[in-house]
Amino acid sequence: MLDSGRTPGDVLVVTTGEPHPWATHELSFGDAAYWAQHDAGDDVFYTDAAAVDRAASRAVVVVALNGGDEAAAATVLPLARSRAGTLLIVCGDPQRVNSVLGAGV
Repeated sequence: MLDSGRTPGDVLVVTTGEPHPWATHELSFGDAAYWAQHDAGDDVFYTDAAAVDRAASRAVVVVALNGGDEAAAATVLPLARSRAGTLLIVCGDPQRVNSVLGAGV
């Protein structure tokens, strides 16, 4: 994506299972510092299903269905779709994606 002209601040990555290692690392500095990076909007931001409703829209939203239960996927995917300005990328089992979004992926 970055090679196609997107900037790091254009990208939001959401996980449904284990948090991305970057998110885990950044949260070790505290919740306020973590969300301040989000608000700055100058780098890729990683969050998990539990906090996606707090994330602002970005041009590109990447969802990693890397675990979690169906309720997490059912919550995250519609929110991610509404947060994606131009591109939504969903990584995971296509049958799981289709059942939650009701789409043919």
